[in-house]
Amino acid sequence: MSESASDVPASHIKPRATMPEGATTLPARFYTSPRLFERELDLFFRSNWVLAGRAEEVPRKGDYVLRDLAGDSIIVTRSGEGDQSVRAFYNVCRHRGTRLCTAASGHFAGSIQCPYHSWTYDLSGQLIGAPHMDGTEGFDRAGIRLNTIAAEVWDGFIFVNLSEESDPLADHLGALPDKFAAWEMGRLRRGGRIVYEIAANWKLLIQNFNECLHCPNVHPALNTLSHYMSGENEPLRRTYMGGRMDLRPGIVTMSMDGSCPRDLLPGLSDAQKRGVYYYAIFPNLFLSLHPDYVMVHRTEPLAADRTRLTCEFLFAPEELAKPGFDIADVVEFWDMTNKQDWHVCELSQQGISSRGYQPGPYSNREDLLYAFDQFITVVLGEDRNQA
Repeated sequence: MSESASDVPASHIKPRATMPEGATTLPARFYTSPRLFERELDLFFRSNWVLAGRAEEVPRKGDYVLRDLAGDSIIVTRSGEGDQSVRAFYNVCRHRGTRLCTAASGHFAGSIQCPYHSWTYDLSGQLIGAPHMDGTEGFDRAGIRLNTIAAEVWDGFIFVNLSEESDPLADHLGALPDKFAAWEMGRLRRGGRIVYEIAANWKLLIQNFNECLHCPNVHPALNTLSHYMSGENEPLRRTYMGGRMDLRPGIVTMSMDGSCPRDLLPGLSDAQKRGVYYYAIFPNLFLSLHPDYVMVHRTEPLAADRTRLTCEFLFAPEELAKPGFDIADVVEFWDMTNKQDWHVCELSQQGISSRGYQPGPYSNREDLLYAFDQFITVVLGEDRNQA
């Protein structure tokens, strides 16, 4: 059952600025147009730092994973030890353009070899073998490398940047590394993973993630753990947005019953243990930082109306190592909640795609969504009022 504003204790309601007159949702084309979708791929996914995965997915020299990013296949591997050894390359041989790898993950035994004509590269991307090229005029093996993609690691998260000139990842993250240092995410390890295919635009998922006015209706179980009006957001930044929601009294973590069979993460303050921090780092990382675990969403836009989302749950390694360790309470809760979200996102996509759709008014408590809409139109250089 929904809770009216008059039923909510004043201490739970965080203030909001008054919205400008005429603040409405975006026109349908921002969620349905193939032209705008391709432009978004260029401006958000091919020109920015994008989450590619976790460093623990390539723990040893030569381990690799493939990622599809805005239509390109990317190899993420490790050329040595430490975060500085993480490398990313286009999955394309420099000889005749053959795809180098087809398996989603694996291990290179010291080199990367093309399956077609056996051109071979070391793990830094340098060409080291090119059969039948001896004597070819103008051929310089030393001058040929796999086309390299910028790669950096923050707290165990691997980011890649397809643009030819990229600012440091630290500039993209802004104040977040300091804000989230207490969770020590670099040492956390994956305890579970779920992959979803969602028939909705990638931006609808971001908007849904950043408001909880829908929670009493869509997520009654979640609302019993964390009051939907307890959210307190930061102003939208150029590369991220988000905020915190409080846990209700007596609730320890977001799980099926609000209890927690695990030790809380050791570095958290008392205040950090009493809330959940939900942040979307543009364009494709949603972080949910809990008292005892971190939930990660990585999105992959597939079309204007289709998105793949990989959800992972990170826990302290000492908890994972305990006999009888079980994350069913967390995974069941979030799988239920996620599916509720994806369902309403798909309904939104269906409604927005109708000729009967018209932009609707935002409430004062949807200020962050309106700011996100404004941000999207500015980046795209698209007048929302122009048909």
